[in-house]
Amino acid sequence: MDRAKVSPKSSELGDRSTSDVTVCLINEEGTPQLFYSHSSILKNKSKFFAEKLSIPNSTNCIEYHCSDLHYEHHVKILRCLYLPKDTLLDSWDSVQSVIGILKVAFDLECEEIIKSCLEYLEAVPWEDNEEEEILKVVSKLGPVAMPILARIQPVDLNATKSVFISAIRFATSISGPCLPFKDELRVSAQEQVEYMLGDDEDVPLITADDEVKSETKMGLSKICSSFENELPSLLLESVSAESLLMTQSLADLEWMCNILPKMDLMKDFVTNWANLSTNLLSIIEDKKLDSVMWGFKVKLIEVTAKVLEAVGYGSVIIPAQCRVHLLKTWLPYIRKMKPILDSMGNEETGFPYKMDEDLCQSIEGAIVSLILALPSNDQADILADWMNTEQARSYPDLSEAFEVWCYRTKSAKRRLVEGLDMVGKATVSL
Repeated sequence: MDRAKVSPKSSELGDRSTSDVTVCLINEEGTPQLFYSHSSILKNKSKFFAEKLSIPNSTNCIEYHCSDLHYEHHVKILRCLYLPKDTLLDSWDSVQSVIGILKVAFDLECEEIIKSCLEYLEAVPWEDNEEEEILKVVSKLGPVAMPILARIQPVDLNATKSVFISAIRFATSISGPCLPFKDELRVSAQEQVEYMLGDDEDVPLITADDEVKSETKMGLSKICSSFENELPSLLLESVSAESLLMTQSLADLEWMCNILPKMDLMKDFVTNWANLSTNLLSIIEDKKLDSVMWGFKVKLIEVTAKVLEAVGYGSVIIPAQCRVHLLKTWLPYIRKMKPILDSMGNEETGFPYKMDEDLCQSIEGAIVSLILALPSNDQADILADWMNTEQARSYPDLSEAFEVWCYRTKSAKRRLVEGLDMVGKATVSL
């Protein structure tokens, strides 16, 4: 049959009566499958087939091999060659399938199909593993793949900074109420901020930015202020709704405590926490709250532990007066709460609120380090108070700090005596 006389309008793949060329697709086992095709369509839609058909004295059968992995994609390509250009996009059904088809279309040089695949991939969401596959394929396609590459190329620093600031505002509710989904949006924004603060070469550039720091400090101030202003509501007759709100505010504070070290802003959190501690404990230790809000009280201790760690191990440098204030404010409360929580756990089966071993060790180590970094007289005051309490042999165990203080005191006294002796001998010699 004369190939030039076949009309593409009336042609269908597999129509043997009008076919003038056969495509023989051979799989890995060597099994052939014949597709009765039309040269006018193959030449028009695929440069690969056009070259095969332009060979002088070529036969009416085009044979080529393919892997089992892409066999179905080759069949799909042959069918798509017969589709009108404007209907190709509707024929795609999944990212994985289109990735495979795109690979085959690239090999067969099917320009229309390649463009349609790219249009589809540019518009739909991908999984992480699919993104890697897409990148491998489209990197071979040149300028035509720019819409895909634009989706995965790094954004400029200003754009990243803008997204980060917006997320901080949502996470700290600086932007105001978010209407029906306020809590969901706030939590989502907090997760996004944590993700952006992960391992990334641009993070130091963003977190060092003055505007970013300013927005973050503003958010911290707002959360702390809101938390402190809401504290008196815990002493109302009905505290169920108020306690839920306060628990959420405390969770926001804990979140800030987790991200601020990554931004070199933990000192701001420590300062705010120290400033509100006295008022906070005066309310939480009220008799009305003696037997309620155990989860809230444990969370307070967990946040305080992070503050004590930051100060005790030198990550945050604050004046000695502030360090003494932190210790004298929180040490008695922690010392009181530990046996109460232990007792509740022993009395009530399944009581969920407790200070676990890791938390206890963290607090004890931080407090010992904090004490040993104070002036000697302040160390003496704190250790004397510890020795005079019934829990002196319980928690936290400050015996290490006491031993070091004793050693330093004796050493200091010895140095003083030696110094006086030297002065006395010098006076006699004169």
